[in-house]
Amino acid sequence: MGVYEIYFSPTGGTKRAADILAEGLGGCAETIDLCEFGKRYEDCSLDRDDVAIIAVPSYGGRVPATAVERISALNGGGAKAVITVVYGNRAYEDTLLELKETAEKAGFRCAAAVAAVAEHSIMRQFAAGRPDKDDEDELKGFASDIRKKLSQKTDGNEITVPGNRPFKEYNGVAIKPRGSEECIKCGLCAAKCPVNAIPVNNPSETDENVCISCMRCVSVCPRNARALDKNMLANMAKKMEKAFEGRKINELFI
Repeated sequence: MGVYEIYFSPTGGTKRAADILAEGLGGCAETIDLCEFGKRYEDCSLDRDDVAIIAVPSYGGRVPATAVERISALNGGGAKAVITVVYGNRAYEDTLLELKETAEKAGFRCAAAVAAVAEHSIMRQFAAGRPDKDDEDELKGFASDIRKKLSQKTDGNEITVPGNRPFKEYNGVAIKPRGSEECIKCGLCAAKCPVNAIPVNNPSETDENVCISCMRCVSVCPRNARALDKNMLANMAKKMEKAFEGRKINELFI
């Protein structure tokens, strides 16, 4: 049995949750990074005896469209999947249901599902530092329970997850990151952008029609030269702060 980590994790929070689960399931044999632009995901195949942790962030209560497209291209081969949604302490709404349906269409059998909290990728003051030690301990406990279920040789696809159809509409985030005078045109942000929204010959710019505001360029910039408009970001945080109140929980569906 191989354990795969399949993740769309532009700023690292989703991968962190997936890493904890993978460790609890016996370690990770192979990773498939869904942020790689231009990768032939249709060449990625799993077998029925494999287990895949498929982890995505929740964008406005939905699976990022880029992640849906790339997961759909995979050949699940009947592998059991632990579908995992990571959200920034607001809500994940229809994300788990959409991920389950996407994974099943790609040939995976969904044996368990996890909703985990991580630091918000845009408004980082919300759920700052999560997953923290308490989250880590809880996710390790989830992994132990999942491992017990997987040892029972069940068929998978029997789990029920929250969500509604039709899925809620998501129109993206209006604000997009741009480069500042600190940009040294190293091109790292362009190379790492999951959707090729940054021109290689002018990496301080952003194609706003393509950008999905995933914040990967901000997180990888060695000069902290890419950022969102501070006033627009502050207004967004003020408008939404009520929705982020309290410590939201991690959940296991098994």
